Amino acid sequence: MELELAGRRALITGASRGIGAAISVCLASEGCDVTLVARTSQDLQVVATKISDGSNVLVSTVVADLSVGENIDRVLAEAGQVDILVNNAGAIPAGSIEDVDESLWREAWDLKVFGYINLMRRVFKGMDKQGGGVIINVIGVAGERPNSHYVAGGAGNAALMAVTRALGARSIENGVRVVGVNPGLIATDRMVTLLRSQAENRFGDADRWTELIDPRLPPGKPEHIADIVAFLASDRSSNTSGTIVTVDGGSSAR
Repeated sequence: MELELAGRRALITGASRGIGAAISVCLASEGCDVTLVARTSQDLQVVATKISDGSNVLVSTVVADLSVGENIDRVLAEAGQVDILVNNAGAIPAGSIEDVDESLWREAWDLKVFGYINLMRRVFKGMDKQGGGVIINVIGVAGERPNSHYVAGGAGNAALMAVTRALGARSIENGVRVVGVNPGLIATDRMVTLLRSQAENRFGDADRWTELIDPRLPPGKPEHIADIVAFLASDRSSNTSGTIVTVDGGSSAR
């Protein structure tokens, strides 16, 4: 299926590894010029080189901590026009209400929750002026299925789901679509980190994390998320706004 994304400018946060890197490669393969944002320069350059070697598109990188509002302004100044925003930065740590103290809770939400919201606020204004665009928030299935051992993450994801639905419900009047993607268990380094924390809580042994994975239901791949993001970014999905697409192998329905 031809997605007709060639020539559009995409800004992807959390682009240095895992799902963000896969999204960056996928959108570039569809012909998008991409601006990649993350906190680590070395990892960003690896992804940028991979794209440059395989696609004839413009690739730029911006090293920035998006929990700081001033950095968001700098990122957008360097990115220029944004036709597609993919919010993907941030990793909220696992832990129960007793484990996650106020400082850790605020630090995590400053990056993922407020980082997403602040980028949405600024980018939406720009897209409104230019006559259109797409904002895609990569959130997480914990917002649908709260877990007492991932309380800060589940609450943050639920908040982002609400903001996505609220803005997307009316943004289409301005030619802007806002949608979310909720990945389930995806084979990334972050998945291992979360499962190790859960195994420590459940078994008292982080090394038993593999016991938490049903061998009949293996984790998804970052490319599964990248493909649905590319489709949602395209005009093939022009009637989709204010909704969340769950990609979790059916686990939320079981």
